[in-house]
Amino acid sequence: MTATPASSAAAPPVVDRETWLRERNELLVREKAHTREGDAIAAARRRLPMTLMPTVTVRGPGGDTPLVEVFEGRRMLIAYFHMWHDGKPYEHQCEGCTFSTCHMQMLDYLHARDVTYAVFCQGSYDESAPFAEFMGYRFPWHSAKDSDPALADGRAFGFIACYLRDGDEVYETYWTTGRGVEALMTTYHALDLTVYGRQENWENSPEGWPRVTGHPWRLDGRPTAQWSRPGVAPR
Repeated sequence: MTATPASSAAAPPVVDRETWLRERNELLVREKAHTREGDAIAAARRRLPMTLMPTVTVRGPGGDTPLVEVFEGRRMLIAYFHMWHDGKPYEHQCEGCTFSTCHMQMLDYLHARDVTYAVFCQGSYDESAPFAEFMGYRFPWHSAKDSDPALADGRAFGFIACYLRDGDEVYETYWTTGRGVEALMTTYHALDLTVYGRQENWENSPEGWPRVTGHPWRLDGRPTAQWSRPGVAPR
């Protein structure tokens, strides 16, 4: 993955500050409307019905673990269903799932709201747990490889599911996939604030804006987040 050097990229027109403030404030009106619509969607999400989960297990460091125990005593659970390519080296594992989950290192605010975050990996625990250690993940990591198919319910891995615990019963309350997974990707939300955005080819940007060449989530053949991990040769 490479991007056009900023020095050779196009740039917005230069205007006086009064003009800049006026145009920025016009955009602010749209931003506020977008925020309010997001609040309304979130309110509707909180009012969705829920569905009872069957008794299912995942495999973790202590062996087979009932889904209810993954909550770690909290009331809610967010689970990311991580793709896995059996037998492949770390650099060939899913770059999209890596991009999603590598952001979830600060869990204190979730825990303060009675929420546990965990990953359910498509691969076996014995093969995938060392990958989680290599990545430096602090969240619980489990394998869903041999779990009851009702856990994924026919959905392709690479999605988020949310659960509510009522005693020993677990209910699924929400799930999302595709660009819905961007809820975890704080880097994307930050890049969207910058003048050049995500620099990806699908974006609606002016002519001459820098664009990433190659895979947007890989750098020199590895998922980008792996380059800062111990054991990876520096670029």
